[in-house]
Amino acid sequence: MLSDPLQLSIAMFGLMFIFLLSGIWIGFSLTLAAMCGMLLYKFNLPPTISIWVKMGSLIANSFWNGMNSWSLTALPLFVLMGEILYRTAISTQLLNGLVPWLTRIPGRLLHVNVIACSLFAAVSGSSAATTATVGKITLEELSRRGYDRNIAIGSLAGAGTLGFLIPPSLIMIIYGVLSDVSIGKLFIAGVIPGIMLASMYSGYIIIKALMNPKIVPEEKEKFSWRERFNRSRELLPTVGLILIVLGGIYLGLTTPTEAAVIGVVGSYILAFASGNMSKKIFAETLMNAVRTTCMICFIIMGAAFLSQVVGFIGIARALSLYIAGLHLSPYVLIFVVGLMYLFLGMILDGISIVVMTLPIVLPIVTSAGFHPLWFGIFLVFMVELSQITPPVGFSLFVIQGISGENIYKILRATFPFFLIMIIMVTIITLFPQIVFFLPQKMIG
Repeated sequence: MLSDPLQLSIAMFGLMFIFLLSGIWIGFSLTLAAMCGMLLYKFNLPPTISIWVKMGSLIANSFWNGMNSWSLTALPLFVLMGEILYRTAISTQLLNGLVPWLTRIPGRLLHVNVIACSLFAAVSGSSAATTATVGKITLEELSRRGYDRNIAIGSLAGAGTLGFLIPPSLIMIIYGVLSDVSIGKLFIAGVIPGIMLASMYSGYIIIKALMNPKIVPEEKEKFSWRERFNRSRELLPTVGLILIVLGGIYLGLTTPTEAAVIGVVGSYILAFASGNMSKKIFAETLMNAVRTTCMICFIIMGAAFLSQVVGFIGIARALSLYIAGLHLSPYVLIFVVGLMYLFLGMILDGISIVVMTLPIVLPIVTSAGFHPLWFGIFLVFMVELSQITPPVGFSLFVIQGISGENIYKILRATFPFFLIMIIMVTIITLFPQIVFFLPQKMIG
């Protein structure tokens, strides 16, 4: 039996990583780690109540409270919306509509990944769906036209992570539910950082193209202004869906859940209008959405139980007091937290990082003076970094499957965009008003 919360936290999270590395499902790993924490802790229970009875009661309570949230209903709807769009002609329409406008910009079509990922992220909310959908269209097309493959792969990996930052975002929904922060405010707060990050990616491509013109082929295609505007009509379905889904949230007309419902209906309309929807695809979208949602909800339930145990045992309070006793400045604290997330990103996926660490980390950073809304955006950036951090970078595996390239080549191509994201995290840390500007202006 252990009575010191810090010793118990080390033992508990050590067991959790053992469970995760052994291949046990993430939801089970979180639940088992929490159960082991209760068994290791020295409780003073009445003789009539056993530890198993207490544990069963806590599991039932935490599972129910973790899932009994109306805000969480937006999650399966956004997942379904992403599944629908993944199987329609919307990605082809995006490329056709963007090509004429990029021929005069240094790097030309290399910017397609950044712009297309930004637009698709605004209607998907999933990094994997964004990377896979855009990558299937752009990678081979760019290679066929003679563009540098390393920049194409790197920009796809970096921009693909925007699925978590540009709303609607699954990570923001989960964070909002677990931290009791307004999901609408999180969506709005992610807009400016998302646009800034996408702009920095494009800026890097421009500088790279100016320094090394060989990464782009000689210009062959010419488009008149009339052709540009005619091709722009293919962007209208995507732009229209963005305005419908996000406009209601920003204007306060709809909740995220209501906007998700509208997004699903709009996605089905686009799918049927494109002629890509069949009975088989319809069934696949529903089944894949159910599988993904069940996986995420199971993780949330395990995290809710872990959160209850962490609070019940006093780990969060003990860690907060321990770190407070170190007398770290707020910036040093957030630097240490950032390093921790970079390490976790090497072995865990983004959703797991959020649900496992939030019960402990959030009280620490808020006690240091950081706002929960700002920390939500910071955490989304950390999750984005985890998507392109080996060995469990989901976006890296998606790109490897699409491109057939060696994982080490993909890592080298991705590294500059990884550094750009680190710079962006530093910027929002030094200038947090970037995150607060839109929520304060639009919601107050």
